[in-house]
Amino acid sequence: MIRVSVVGAKGRMGSHVVEAVNGAADMQLALALDAGDDLTAITPDNTDVVVEFTVPSVSLGNVLALVRQGVDVVVGTTGWADEKLDQVRAALDGAPRESQTVFIAPNFAISAVLADHFAKVAAPYFESAEVIELHHPTKVDAPSGTAIHTAQAIGEARRAAGLGEMPDATQTDGGSRGQVVDGVHVHAVRLRGLNAHEEVLFGNAGEQLVIRADSFDRISFMPGVLLAARKVASGAYPGLTVGLDHFLDL
Repeated sequence: MIRVSVVGAKGRMGSHVVEAVNGAADMQLALALDAGDDLTAITPDNTDVVVEFTVPSVSLGNVLALVRQGVDVVVGTTGWADEKLDQVRAALDGAPRESQTVFIAPNFAISAVLADHFAKVAAPYFESAEVIELHHPTKVDAPSGTAIHTAQAIGEARRAAGLGEMPDATQTDGGSRGQVVDGVHVHAVRLRGLNAHEEVLFGNAGEQLVIRADSFDRISFMPGVLLAARKVASGAYPGLTVGLDHFLDL
């Protein structure tokens, strides 16, 4: 049995994780902690892997504390800029356990991970690309970590193909064109009634390709969370890994 502790257990995502772990035949819930609880209660003696779903303002501190505790961590909280990832890598270099693991997922929905992969495959074949992400209005970060990850993948694929800047003659201060990530404009929509959605638009003269992924309920993330917990608990992925695509046969 894989012993799983959940940090952020009373939150919107964390409560679903607790339910999913309790329903998994190969897992058992070790500890369910939330804001104000003592993370030092989580140790390798009682936990094989921690799932952390909180908010960007506290997630880095939680992850660094859990690394110091010597436990492996699966992180679903978004908002991970490069400087934060560098801090996690440095912490892992000095971790108490050899081959300690931190896994961070911009998105746990299999549909979103596949959309991201397909976007990277398509990117070299189109002159233009833009990303639109749409979420509920209680999401605290914008653009989403998934959209940033998708834009970075598109930018990387375009550079590898030797493509230059995309055509854009718009004369503006940039405010209405979205955040630019690796040369790709990313737009964020926050609207009541939405959950988590991403649309990637590719264009050439006379044609368009649209790749869209929709998660209508948070339960859609749970297969990816459980997959990540199993992979991390296996000990086969030491260090820092970012993206569920590393655990899929793509």
